[in-house]
Parts: sequence; structure tokens; C-alpha cells
Amino acid sequence: MTDAAERRAVAERAARAGGEVAASLFREDLAVETKDNETDYVTRADREAQEAVTAVLRERYPTEPVVGEEAEARKTVPERGPAWVVDPIDGSHNYVRGGRVWGTCVAAVRDGEPVAAATVCPALGDAYVAGDGSTERNGRVVGVSDRSNPATCSVAPTVWWPSDRRDEFARASEAVVTRFGDLRRPGSVQVALAQVAAGRLDGAVTNVAVNPWDSLAGVHLVRRAGGRVTDLSGDPWRHDATGLVASNGAVHDAVLAAAREI
Repeated sequence: MTDAAERRAVAERAARAGGEVAASLFREDLAVETKDNETDYVTRADREAQEAVTAVLRERYPTEPVVGEEAEARKTVPERGPAWVVDPIDGSHNYVRGGRVWGTCVAAVRDGEPVAAATVCPALGDAYVAGDGSTERNGRVVGVSDRSNPATCSVAPTVWWPSDRRDEFARASEAVVTRFGDLRRPGSVQVALAQVAAGRLDGAVTNVAVNPWDSLAGVHLVRRAGGRVTDLSGDPWRHDATGLVASNGAVHDAVLAAAREI
């Protein structure tokens, strides 16, 4: 087993462990707190799911850094060496409102680049995983769509804009609906990226900086599924980039143009 394949297996096991905790508390009467703004929700489900994920990672890789959204986890991705990046519940707004579109996400990175990833969506019954081979959903290989006509494509403006920048969401929506056949907004960056990887969406865009726990797992899934992910300059995306443009590759120029118009 290659290192990436082993890390893929551990990422999936950890994501499933965290997903089970989150699923056990889903649609329960949880106390809801807010963080940076009035819709940036967190509950004990987030904290307990992250603890479950971290426990699995520590069992196999006890000395490697864990970057995560909740609690005392590290918040930056190390530029050298291996690390893990965790989002216990991506799509927390959906989660606390009883919506099914959310996932537990784990990415293994080396020198700042993802090498394996898992996004487990218990309420949807889907688990997306990738190592150094193809992206799989529920054990079957998936790939990005082959659509090349933007008029037939569905694209998601993703990563919610801060309250003082909502005009940019309006511009993002206009940029999408004037170029593509439809607009979708799942409400979870990681699920949107997984759907690009599986061909359910043809692109996902934002012009804002994206937290590593909101992005790295999904970026790896898209890449291993044959898609393309860049920054706003069209250069290969990195975790410290401003903006994220993911697509099936065939319509990337159109998706990138939409992102630049924001």
C-alpha cells in the first residue's frame, strides 16, 4: 500500500467516525452558538465530531499536526511535512436547520498539498474518497462531467460572503446565471466540490479566501476525478490562495471568467 493509499484509508475511517457522531445528534434539540457572525453556527456536534475524527488520526499518526475549525486545533497548514485538515461538519447552517446537505471532511496534506481526502455525508448516504487514484463515491469510481457547452451547465457560487460584501454574492449570481444553464448553492463548500467531482455540478466559484478545512478535501476530490481547480489568476490553487475556481475542465475558462467578474 502506498503512503497516499494508506492515508486515504485513514481519512475515510476518521471521516466516518466523525460523521457517525454528527449523525447521532442530527435534528436533535442542540444549543446553537455563533462565531464570526449571526449565521456562523457551532454546536456540541461540531466539537464532538472533531474529537472523534482526531482520535482516529492520533491512533495512526500521533505526532502529525491536525488543522481544524473547532476547539484548540491548529488553524494554519504547515508548509512542510505531513498534516491533517479536518472539518467536522461542513454545512453547519444546513445542519442546525435540519437540512441534509452537510459532510464530515478530512484531508491528508504533505508540504501544503492534499494527497488523500474523504468527505462523508451521512444524511445523504454518500461517501467520497480519493488517494493517489480515482475519486470514488460509495466504492464506485466517479468523474467530472463531460459538458462543454456552458448553456447546459450548473455552477455553484460558494463560500458565503461576509455581511458587508453581500453585493459580491449578487454579482456572483449574475455572473453565473448569465453564462450557464443553472445556478445551485448547496450551502456546503465541501459538498459542492464533491458534486463537481462526481459530475453533479459542472463548477463552483468564489472570489474570497477559503479556509483550508472548507476546501482541501474537496479540491483533492475534484483533481483526482479529472477536474481543474485554480485561483482567480488561473494558476493551480493552493490553500493560501484568494478565490477558488473548480470545474470539470471543459468549461473552466467560462467559470473563471464568472469568478473574475465578481
